[in-house]
Amino acid sequence: MTKSEKAFRTISEVSKELDVPAHVLRFWETKFPQVKPMKRGGGRRYYRPEDVSLLRGVREMLHVDGFSIKGVQKALKEQGVKAIAERSEGVPVTTLAQQEIPVQAATTAAERADGSIPMTTADRKALRKALEALLTLRESLLENGLKAA
Repeated sequence: MTKSEKAFRTISEVSKELDVPAHVLRFWETKFPQVKPMKRGGGRRYYRPEDVSLLRGVREMLHVDGFSIKGVQKALKEQGVKAIAERSEGVPVTTLAQQEIPVQAATTAAERADGSIPMTTADRKALRKALEALLTLRESLLENGLKAA
């Protein structure tokens, strides 16, 4: 059974969904005060859907777009939480800092020697679904006594 889109998520659920270790999420909370999960007894974190969207956008900017932490902080300050959260849906984020002093990684997709292009969150989700389907198929083949390659 899957949770509703509006349900709160634990740090382990968010960690798995974003493919980022839990300690990284806790670190991001210190660097991005806009991420404010609810904390219950014992310090257990519960992330609201808007927290998860913001974290997804931060992850995309850091891991896919090559922004530095300071670059993401500057983008949050200039454009707000909504713009960064929308990044998780494939909307590119541009900042004034990019026009004056580049805050992105020096190597862009066009400049990469191997010609690779960074994946979006949608690409990762599609790949995970495909992997799950392949693993299910493999399991089915093994159960039927056939050897999987």
